[in-house]
Amino acid sequence: MSAVRSTLFMVWALIWSVLVAPLVVIAALLLRGRWGYHAGKVWRLGIQWGVENLLGIRPKVIGLENMPPEPCVILSKHQSAWETMTLQDYVPKGAYCVFVLKKELLTVPFIGWGLAAMKMISIDRKAGKDALDQVVQQGRERLQQGFYVIVFPEGTRVAPGQKKRYKAGGAYLATHVGCKVVPIAHNAGELWPRQAFLKKSGTVTVSIGPAFDASGMTENEVNQRAEAWIEAEMRRLSPHRYLDAADTQA
Repeated sequence: MSAVRSTLFMVWALIWSVLVAPLVVIAALLLRGRWGYHAGKVWRLGIQWGVENLLGIRPKVIGLENMPPEPCVILSKHQSAWETMTLQDYVPKGAYCVFVLKKELLTVPFIGWGLAAMKMISIDRKAGKDALDQVVQQGRERLQQGFYVIVFPEGTRVAPGQKKRYKAGGAYLATHVGCKVVPIAHNAGELWPRQAFLKKSGTVTVSIGPAFDASGMTENEVNQRAEAWIEAEMRRLSPHRYLDAADTQA
């Protein structure tokens, strides 16, 4: 059944993207303003319809009251493509999100073109310190415009039960702008594995942690605080993934 569901979803996502992605680019380039984001939301909601009704993957949200009413930096666990769509539903009504992503993604047909048109925060990972300055320059502008900034601090998708080093980008932005930070944990990788065609039906739990003000903190302090909460919450959401670690510690 998973193979049938996954195939139907792939066909739906391809057709929907071919039809709608060009509209996102046109809206962003010709109509300007937030029209590109409005069109992008239409594309995203269409894909999410397929996720819920074809794949049978539905969200359960904990801690929605922790999301600040003002734009902030969101530091989230990254396990699949699922959260890149669904996390955008958890900012206040009428608000939009931008992501910090590697500039290579902007060249991907349809989806990448749409991301470029909507002015996501794109960085050159090979630029070193300059990459962090790019994040601050673009991120400050997006926050001032009312956008929430979503960052995956591990920099790539990580399988359930695993973790990578939390990179400085999102924390660096928050400390230099002086805004709030919201940590988010989820277990999307249990149903939507990294780089896997087959997806499972079920419920993804998204847990939104307490916001904290990054003003006066260093990026290391921000990352340590966010990482401690996220990784502890991951052990609560997916305890079966950490049995070996618990045995080792015992």
